[in-house]
Amino acid sequence: MKKLLTKYREIWTYLITGVLATVISWGTYPLFLKLFNAAFGVPHIVHIVRDIDVNVFLASLFSWLSAFIFAFITNKLWVFESKSWERKIAVREFFGFLGARAFTGILEVLCVPLFVSVGIDAFFTTILTKLHINIAVLYSSGMCSKISVSVIVVILNYVFSKLFVFKKPKEKAEQ
Repeated sequence: MKKLLTKYREIWTYLITGVLATVISWGTYPLFLKLFNAAFGVPHIVHIVRDIDVNVFLASLFSWLSAFIFAFITNKLWVFESKSWERKIAVREFFGFLGARAFTGILEVLCVPLFVSVGIDAFFTTILTKLHINIAVLYSSGMCSKISVSVIVVILNYVFSKLFVFKKPKEKAEQ
C-alpha cells in the first residue's frame, strides 16, 4: 500500500487538495453572502441584464477566489513541489494557473448545456436506473452532464498544471 501511495503521491495530493479547495469554496460562500448582505442590504439587486443579486455574485466570486488561492498555493508547494518564490517563476506560475483555470471554467460553462443537448443526462439516467441505483439527487436538469464535465475539467486542470504551470526546469547538461 505504501508503494502505491508513494508512486501516485502527486495524484493523491492533487485529489486531496481539490476536495479541500471545494470545501473552502462551498464553506466561504455563505460567509461572504452574510458579509455582503450586512454591508449592502438583503438582497442588493442591480438591473443590468436581469435582476442580478450583486451580493450573490460577489459571494460567489470571493468564494471562488478563496478556493483558487488555496489551490494555487497547495498545488505549487505540495502537489507539484515547486518551492521557488523567485518573482519571475512565481508570477509565471500564478498567471499560468489562472489562465488554465479560466479556460477550464469557461469550458465547463459551455460544455454542460452542450452535453445536455446531446443526451448525456438521458444516457446516464438510463444506465443508473437499469443498475437500480437511486438517482434522485441527479434529477436536476444537467446534473449528470455537470458531473461528466467536472471529471474532464479535473483531469485537464491536472494536465495543465503538470505540463505547463508547474513544469520542472530541464536539467542543463554540463558537458
